[in-house]
Amino acid sequence: MRWPVPTFADVLDARRRIAPHLRPTPLFRYASLDDLLGAEVFVKHENHQPVGAFKVRGGVNLISQLSVEERERGVIAASTGNHGQSIAFAARVFGVPATICVPEGANPVKVASMRGLGAELVFHGRDFDAAREHCEQLAAERGHRYVHSGNEPLLIAGVATETLEILEEQPAIDIIFVPVGGGSGAAGACIVANAVNPAVKVIGVQSEAAPTAYRSWRERRLVEDRMGTFAEGLATRTAFELPQTILWQWLADFLLVSDDDIRAAQALMIEATRNLAEAAGAAPLAGALRVREQLLGKRVALILSGGNASREQLLEALGDTHATGMAAPRETASATS
Repeated sequence: MRWPVPTFADVLDARRRIAPHLRPTPLFRYASLDDLLGAEVFVKHENHQPVGAFKVRGGVNLISQLSVEERERGVIAASTGNHGQSIAFAARVFGVPATICVPEGANPVKVASMRGLGAELVFHGRDFDAAREHCEQLAAERGHRYVHSGNEPLLIAGVATETLEILEEQPAIDIIFVPVGGGSGAAGACIVANAVNPAVKVIGVQSEAAPTAYRSWRERRLVEDRMGTFAEGLATRTAFELPQTILWQWLADFLLVSDDDIRAAQALMIEATRNLAEAAGAAPLAGALRVREQLLGKRVALILSGGNASREQLLEALGDTHATGMAAPRETASATS
């Protein structure tokens, strides 16, 4: 199946639809991050969303556009947590029944949120892709409207509004670092950056322990790969066609970082911003640290995509001795030249 690529006009429409339900999130600058990267660094605080993550923008945009028949059938989605929270939140706003399939070991913070928002939860499998396959089966059996976490133009247009807010507030941004799991956030950022100022570079960051989206981007084809990362927001074994189609066209660069780098960046982000940052939300900082010699004097935006970390995850990140070991950047491809 081919999906239409969202346009900048679609993003503007999405902003109008979500405005009654979601406020713009802060874009703050922190001196310690400026010093760390040698750049002017702005953090986009999607952790301030009502479900603590950026995906709610896409959920509200999509659910608001469902037909009467689709609303009556209800929606179903698979998620490690943030996409599920997005759909559960929007479903509650618009009075739509929602079912969310999650892995058996899903983040308890996100599980509690989805349950509190009124969604029916179905636990299945060891990871996101196992839950997704089960979700697709249930959608066919029950007749629900299946909401894919990546191959949905309305989702991508919705999450793209975060980048629109960044460039409206700071038009001189040079580089935007975005975490990548399925790729909807990075795809949305590419659409907006290309429309507003094609000189803005969008750089994706993914864990080397789950490099499916990275490999798909590099090889210009959809691939499957291992999934071994602890960062559930980056944890996919399969690539999604619609986000990749957009990334192939406009993504400036794509970086892989280790899980240790992500843990260290999570601690640094929490300490620098005094905000909760889940692992995926800290991946942009980990990526920026890898190429910081190329960021000197630049204006950089880091999308802190979410703050839904469990107590155990926070204790692990803040107690991690790697947090003081990020001073030496490693060699990488030229991301900003």
